[in-house]
Amino acid sequence: MSEQGVDLGRRRFLTVATAVTGGVGVALVATPFMASMKPSARAQALGAAVNIDISKLEAGAMLKAEWRGKAIYVVKRTPSELQRITKLGATELRDPNSEEPQQPAYARNEFRSIKDDILVLVAVCTHLGCAPEFRPEVAPEDLGSDWSGGFFCACHGSKFDLAGRVFKGVPAPLNLPVPPHRYLADTVILIGDDTGSQA
Repeated sequence: MSEQGVDLGRRRFLTVATAVTGGVGVALVATPFMASMKPSARAQALGAAVNIDISKLEAGAMLKAEWRGKAIYVVKRTPSELQRITKLGATELRDPNSEEPQQPAYARNEFRSIKDDILVLVAVCTHLGCAPEFRPEVAPEDLGSDWSGGFFCACHGSKFDLAGRVFKGVPAPLNLPVPPHRYLADTVILIGDDTGSQA
């Protein structure tokens, strides 16, 4: 065997060994870096869908839940409240037909819901993000004789009807958002996932 053959073999061995060592080094450095880009368990939980049991929700009442760090309102409307919704239109409301994309397609109707009596809303005023109050009473002294129930944002005076539709002449530009949701059972709503919904 010539000295040149030994040198070539040794050179190949060193080249391969260096490449393998470099590859292992890159993998060791990249693994924690890539792992740091994965969302934390807390972040994953915040984005997860949420089940809401409405079996004890009485007619005319509202319950609160949380999804993605935002308050969710679920309201069970009475027949008289549903009638009051139908009486409001383009004269009073900025977007009575829900033409702005503040709700999924299956909630783009007069009641902005899958089931007429159950309303699901993200409780964030579309003006500056305050949480509007649920005010179902008719003609309270502080809201006036024309108030037929709905949501009132005390921060800047925005008003929404019992379907979350915004009234004209208030700071809020859009209806209250309806989150993606579907019914897992008659009394269980899944907020944040509408796969296979009525859309």
